[in-house]
Amino acid sequence: MSAENPTPLLDLIQTPEDLRSLQDHELKQLAEELRQELIAAVSVTGGHLGAGLGVVELTIALHHVFETPDDRLIWDVGHQSYPHKILTGRRDRIRTLRQAGGLSGFCKRAESEYDTFGAGHSSTSISAGLGMAVARDLGGKAHNVVAVIGDGAMSAGMAYEAMNNAGAMDSRLIVILNDNDMSIAPPVGAMSAYLAKLISGGAYRRLRRLAKQLAHRLLPKRWEKRAARAEEFTRGFWTGGTLFEELGFYYVGPIDGHNFDHLLPVLRNVRAMQNGPILVHVVTQKGKGYGPAEISADKFHGVGKFNVVTGAQEVSAAGAPPSFTKVFANALIEEARADEKIVAITAAMPSGTGLDRFAEAFPNRSFDVGIAEQHAVTFAAGLAAEGFKPFAAIYSTFLQRAYDQVVHDVAVQGLPVRFAIDRAGLVGADGPTHAGSFDVAFLSCLPGMVVMAAADEVELMHMVATAASIDDGPSAFRYPRGEGTGLVLPKRGTPLPIGKGRVLREGSAVALLSFGARLSECLEASDQLAGFGLPTTVANARFAKPLDMDLLRQLARNHEVLITIEEGSSGGFGAQVLHALAREGLLDRGLKVRTLNLPDRFIEQNKPAAMYAEAGLDAASIVATVFTAIGKDGDGAGVVRLA
Repeated sequence: MSAENPTPLLDLIQTPEDLRSLQDHELKQLAEELRQELIAAVSVTGGHLGAGLGVVELTIALHHVFETPDDRLIWDVGHQSYPHKILTGRRDRIRTLRQAGGLSGFCKRAESEYDTFGAGHSSTSISAGLGMAVARDLGGKAHNVVAVIGDGAMSAGMAYEAMNNAGAMDSRLIVILNDNDMSIAPPVGAMSAYLAKLISGGAYRRLRRLAKQLAHRLLPKRWEKRAARAEEFTRGFWTGGTLFEELGFYYVGPIDGHNFDHLLPVLRNVRAMQNGPILVHVVTQKGKGYGPAEISADKFHGVGKFNVVTGAQEVSAAGAPPSFTKVFANALIEEARADEKIVAITAAMPSGTGLDRFAEAFPNRSFDVGIAEQHAVTFAAGLAAEGFKPFAAIYSTFLQRAYDQVVHDVAVQGLPVRFAIDRAGLVGADGPTHAGSFDVAFLSCLPGMVVMAAADEVELMHMVATAASIDDGPSAFRYPRGEGTGLVLPKRGTPLPIGKGRVLREGSAVALLSFGARLSECLEASDQLAGFGLPTTVANARFAKPLDMDLLRQLARNHEVLITIEEGSSGGFGAQVLHALAREGLLDRGLKVRTLNLPDRFIEQNKPAAMYAEAGLDAASIVATVFTAIGKDGDGAGVVRLA
């Protein structure tokens, strides 16, 4: 590297084919250049930095050894895929990461042929990889399938379900376990690297096959099985990995994921294996090569824009309102001070859900169950069955993974589990995989479920208190990502009357019925409509279930137009309102009803305001919908007050 050109090798790489033309001894320099390029790019865009820094050498080694994209490479979640994107023809767009019209923050099939499987949720790579491996075998092909999964993602049951299936099918699949946090490996050094190279090599495997053949011919069946177990035990004793062997995988490792002298020979040996599933255990360090990220791996997992020299991240302006997440955490702490039965559960997102603050206050009443949303929900159900008051704080997008447990283990039994649903609605740079779009629809259809949405941070505090007071069945309250509106917060929330909304403004022409955090847009739309001679009622529903039928009747009977507004999919709040109006016969008198919700498509990443405008959920879209409903032009020309 020179001062004039800090990335001479990286400049040569347009595709992995270019990478494969480099000599092994050049890869260390390439790793240094790639790491600096990654740091520089994410400092501008924000994103997931620590995991990507930890797999720089592994990414280079995989593309150097395997013939991608013919060989399929699957990155679990995709948090660590930025180096992969740079090496696969997207370096010129890497500073558009997570921006409108730019690169996704995750792998995305539509973005590149090198992104063989897209995911924003963890623990899917082994299942997808097994499917691809079986498809390869059925098609009579011979390429490799490699799934890279982190140790955190291995805490999810789905990963073990896939491994159990893969071991039973004996299909040729390579799984790279990227161990960067949990320290499940023995110490990594020269001896473990030597053993990994030895047992992945052809000589050892040929000797192993010969021993198996001799045992099959010469030994009784029971002794043949004992000999096989002895070999597995001996290998497992020296290398670890007994669990993976029991699941049917041939275990290799642990090896140093930052040392090409260890990585390359093992990967080449594994590439040459022709039979059965293989797990290669690679130990890496999150944030490797960037001091601030090495010191604070948690803070540099997901970052905003930051100063490369100091590592200082951009912070909210002084005096900015607290985030909804922080308001929730503080409100729950206050409820827990008054009620020792309140406990909190998170699925590997303590800081993301604010429950790290709760854990500081009540360490014995806070539970992080790992990336295991299904378990989290049923665990909460067990606590509720014994008289405790569990709050399961889970992002909307991740609660989708536990829907059967919500139905079967909570709702059917009427257990009072409280679901705190963070990141409700659109979430900006994380895009469609993390949008909280569907929870209102899939919860509102469940018998006995109370479903709430906070319009502002004060209302969120009241909903925490409301959920704490509900002891006869399950409840859920949703709230968006980002800062609150700046309201003065009470010390503690006050329980709301169940199923009761409120009217903020009264008019005689149009009724806007908001559910959730679009209320401010409804108020702005009301101001605009007043200028066109359309006095508008603005109401805050607060509850999607049970609905406030008195409020609905009032709005339907006293207005010509009723618009519902929500930041969720079709089938949610608006559908509940339409069903209720139809049952009551309130549609028969010619009431014009329009439901505004997220469109029937996934919305790509952008600034949240731009995403809501695209979705038709901003004030201008509400006004335009009113004009359409009353048959007037979009500019309001000629609009008069409706009789």
